[in-house]
Amino acid sequence: MPGHPTDRSSPLVPTYPGAVTGSERVWRPGWPCQVGATLRILRRGAGDPTYRTDEDGTLWRGLRTPEGTATLRLRARPDLGEVHAAAWGAGAQWALDGVPRLLGADDDPSGFVPRHPVLADAHRRMPHWRVCRTGLVMEALVPAVIEQKVTGQEAFAGFRALVHRFGERAPGAGADRGVWVQPAAETVRLVPSWEWLRMHVDPARSRVLSRSAQVAPALERTAALTGDQADRRLRSLPGIGVWTSAEVRFRAHGDADAVSFGDYHVAKNVGWALTGSEVDDDGLAELLEPYRPHRYRVQRLVELAGLRRPRHGPRMAPRRHLPVSRSW
Repeated sequence: MPGHPTDRSSPLVPTYPGAVTGSERVWRPGWPCQVGATLRILRRGAGDPTYRTDEDGTLWRGLRTPEGTATLRLRARPDLGEVHAAAWGAGAQWALDGVPRLLGADDDPSGFVPRHPVLADAHRRMPHWRVCRTGLVMEALVPAVIEQKVTGQEAFAGFRALVHRFGERAPGAGADRGVWVQPAAETVRLVPSWEWLRMHVDPARSRVLSRSAQVAPALERTAALTGDQADRRLRSLPGIGVWTSAEVRFRAHGDADAVSFGDYHVAKNVGWALTGSEVDDDGLAELLEPYRPHRYRVQRLVELAGLRRPRHGPRMAPRRHLPVSRSW
């Protein structure tokens, strides 16, 4: 793959991989890696307890890997062309091995041509942004389901409550930094209905979360599939539709073609950015069709450039009654 930097990665520094001292890795990507811009999509609101940012730009993430929980710390050193990573916990090795993938090493933007002047300008300002790939499906799916058909404020509050009530402190230095790890799938499956209601997650969404947790191992295996294959597997579950599938795939699978159709803002904002007028999902599909297989790249560039339609009315109020039959 053009620009793939794997052969330029340094070996793992052989320090003790336990919960106290951790392990370290220095990775040298083949491009000026924009760590913050690449990983910003993983943060679920400013108060996300699984994602912290220091004043100097150092990023902290709490992870539940196939090998156990982990704290991952990332420090970009653009002056050296390096990313310095450290990890703690049983999943430290897995987290460090996945740093290149996480920061976009598997993403190939070479075929993307920003035909519209707005996209060309956004691409010029962020030429080294890449689509991340966490490889962790449930990590992306749980907050995506919580976000179905509610305001961002409600969704982020519900996710924080879930993590604080049923998650755990991240290992090693992550605990001192106040980083948390999402609850395990088995824990999510066993959350009682009244606890979901206390977290303002209605029965429609909590049922989707419970069903998804029951088949979590199969869902995690979709991380090795193509975007279309993963989409079909994800959407075979009741309650997971085109929007939720896309929200998972461009985080966990690194799918540069996954589009958030059905989102309250995306179609309107992309339409306004590219045509000067809001469009619906059909209009969005028409606008993005020439950009296959990079349609998500268009969506995200518009978001990163801060291109939003003017708002003349009040913000959407928190919803009290939600539909239960439609898949998102």
